[in-house]
Amino acid sequence: MKKSSRRLDGLPRYLFADLENVRDEAKRAGREILDLSIGDPDMPTPGPIIDALARAAADPANHRYPTGRGMSTLRERAARWFNERFGVKLDPEREVLCLLGSKEGLAHLPLAVCDPGDVVLVPDPGYPVYGSAAMLAGANPVRVPLKEEDAFLMDVEAASDEVRRGLRLCYLNYPNNPTGAGASLEYYQRAVEVAAERGFVICSDAAYSEITYGRMRSPSVLQAEGGMETAVEFHSFSKTYNMTGWRIAFAVGDPVTLSCLEKVKSNIDSGAFQAVQEAAVSAFDLPPEDLEKRREVYEKRKDTVVTALESMGCRVFPPAGAVYVWAAVPEGYDSTGFAAALLERTAVSVSPGAGFGPSGEGYFRISLTAPEEHIERAMGRIGEQGFWTR
Repeated sequence: MKKSSRRLDGLPRYLFADLENVRDEAKRAGREILDLSIGDPDMPTPGPIIDALARAAADPANHRYPTGRGMSTLRERAARWFNERFGVKLDPEREVLCLLGSKEGLAHLPLAVCDPGDVVLVPDPGYPVYGSAAMLAGANPVRVPLKEEDAFLMDVEAASDEVRRGLRLCYLNYPNNPTGAGASLEYYQRAVEVAAERGFVICSDAAYSEITYGRMRSPSVLQAEGGMETAVEFHSFSKTYNMTGWRIAFAVGDPVTLSCLEKVKSNIDSGAFQAVQEAAVSAFDLPPEDLEKRREVYEKRKDTVVTALESMGCRVFPPAGAVYVWAAVPEGYDSTGFAAALLERTAVSVSPGAGFGPSGEGYFRISLTAPEEHIERAMGRIGEQGFWTR
């Protein structure tokens, strides 16, 4: 008897689930694994956010069903933050929607705006959820290669005439996972113009907007002229405030698209625990120095990894933002083989580039969400093997 739907039959295994299995198997064998594969912040959630959760969790008013759109206090505070950060005014009632983490919203969006057979452009390499979400909605994910020569910027005009006719949704993600590339406001402006011309929705995954390096300061697609009519943008508390396990985020932008997403969500979930929402409100009130300290930690780790890999002869692409370093595998390896060799010979776990799509072949991703000591030890172990100097 058939046990799964045809949708699941065509769905690939989720990359990070497989990585966790390999890592856990090695640990059971008694090996000390230095895990640089998954982007889960090692630093704790800031104390004031935890304190706000404790107070809110003790309030019986928060023990009942929350509102699907999210508490007005959170939507209003998110709108105020967005205006302060990007200079874009939002209507908290129509242009802000709370989510159970940005992954949930990103995954449900194709159900909200796509019909079976519609085309969804996804970056390749890219966060695996984009393509999987399109497939689960019955849409057709079309991969657009992110190329070194284009600074890993997605060419939204690259689609063929046939693809353009069915194009309904395009995922953008900057600062980018896995490459660490950043996008300019000029890039977003052109993307918005193309979307307006061809009638598709832009979904900007801005989960890493507040983690950038050097002089980079990530813009919003909604700052582009026409962005509010063509795009929605997803912001998360996970990486910015070390709240990955809390599952809280918000989407902003085109009110028509957000209303469609809200309709899907109202039929699937009942919203985030209100105590978590109140804690999220408190995150916005942390002093700027709090975030800057975390950003500096990631920048130091980034510098450690980039310097070490370059000294080994590895071709590295220093990130503009996000919490990853993208680099080329040694000659003679594919990405999966290199990741396996690293784990076997050094007990260091990294993500193979092919797990992010075919165009990720030939690369690997190192996560910066591990203590500096672990990163230094991992770089030392890798350097001892002479992968790039054979």
